[in-house]
Amino acid sequence: MLDRVTNFLSIIDDFIWGLPLIILILATGLFLTFRLKGLQIRRFPLAIRYMFSSDEEDGSGEVSSFAALCTALSATIGTGNIVGVATAIVSGGPGALFWMWMAAIVGTATKYAECLLAVKYRVVEKDGHIIGGPFYYIENGMGKQFRWLAKMFAVFGIMVGLFGIGTFTQINGITSAVGNFFDSENVHYVNLFGRDYSVTIVISGIILTIFVALVLIGGLKRISNVAQVVVPFMAIVYVMVVLIILVINYTKIPDALAQIVEGAFGLRAFGGGMFGAMIVAMQKGIARGIFSNEAGLGSAPIAAAAAKTKEPVEQGLISMTGTFIDTLIICSLTGLTILVTGVWNSDLNGVRLTQAAFSTAFSSFGPVLLTIFLVLFAFTTILGWNYYGERCFEFLFGVKYIRLYRIIFVAMVLLGGFIELEAVWVIADIVNALMALPNLIALLALSPVIIAETKKYFDKKG
Repeated sequence: MLDRVTNFLSIIDDFIWGLPLIILILATGLFLTFRLKGLQIRRFPLAIRYMFSSDEEDGSGEVSSFAALCTALSATIGTGNIVGVATAIVSGGPGALFWMWMAAIVGTATKYAECLLAVKYRVVEKDGHIIGGPFYYIENGMGKQFRWLAKMFAVFGIMVGLFGIGTFTQINGITSAVGNFFDSENVHYVNLFGRDYSVTIVISGIILTIFVALVLIGGLKRISNVAQVVVPFMAIVYVMVVLIILVINYTKIPDALAQIVEGAFGLRAFGGGMFGAMIVAMQKGIARGIFSNEAGLGSAPIAAAAAKTKEPVEQGLISMTGTFIDTLIICSLTGLTILVTGVWNSDLNGVRLTQAAFSTAFSSFGPVLLTIFLVLFAFTTILGWNYYGERCFEFLFGVKYIRLYRIIFVAMVLLGGFIELEAVWVIADIVNALMALPNLIALLALSPVIIAETKKYFDKKG
């Protein structure tokens, strides 16, 4: 029965993530890149400077611009950077990494645009807290007649939070890594829901769920406080560890890069298989890339809207650095590590594949290191996505029932550890795509506003 459900979901996933959506995502990013004259490249040094020294004296908001970025990064830097990259390479070959890069480069312009709009159209609620995101720039920017589209985005946002990036994939990645490390043979198990589960998976799932519940009680400020400390630390240490593996295997890097380029265009396939191989690499790479950096998904603008800033353009610039950090640095390093160590040709998948890559350099300590990183990455992603889901829920139902949402969210975190890996990622892909559609429509419709705001800001700056 479970296999039938998974197969059915895979059919839906292949349809949703077919050429039309891939073209829409890339076309939106390319269109904004062209209209903004390559702003994500030309203004990138300025974005880095603003990230550490933005003007917040007269800005209204709940958290600093840097805290808003860290909150967004806490949601994006997760299992997608470790497990997602591995599954993309297994499913789409090394070429999937190339399409991750392409999605990230054009997606940086998309991230800039959506976070700019979030600040411009954010609203202050009666109790003084600020809320913003695609639901408000659709309703206030496109007009009240499009409130149905805003509601559609909010519904899909809740689904992603409860069934996609926010819960299932994160907790599943953690429990799988912990279970693989402490009880890989499933010697100690309990029978739940008619299936056998390792005791380590059950215990780690319960512990993580308790920690998530304790942090969520504190709301956005506690989440941002945790994110400001954990996110920069874990990202820097992870990069340093992965660089050690790449230095050890530096002679294999050129061949790995060749495999990525050849795989991206199906050059290692023959005849009619070339086009098919390229489409699969493109599909898996873009889907996992969007899953990881969330450019165009509409999630980061929800965090950006809470930033203490008076300039939408400045927050757009700061927020777009998240895509660079997430995909072009962290995902790239993970992918290269899997390729240069040669483990991608094995029968492994998911976290086991990345653990095998770490083991080549750090022996038995490799899986320990990766498990620690995975726990930190996934934990912060869960926190960030709870916030996103809450804001979508608040837009639809008000603040009265937020506690109910949190209870459901915590329950989904616990449930995520008991779902099969393949089903988890297929569900996440589907709800991601559904959430992206209303947001991409809004970005294209409001592109004149994005261009006008950008021009006005830089004209004023001289």
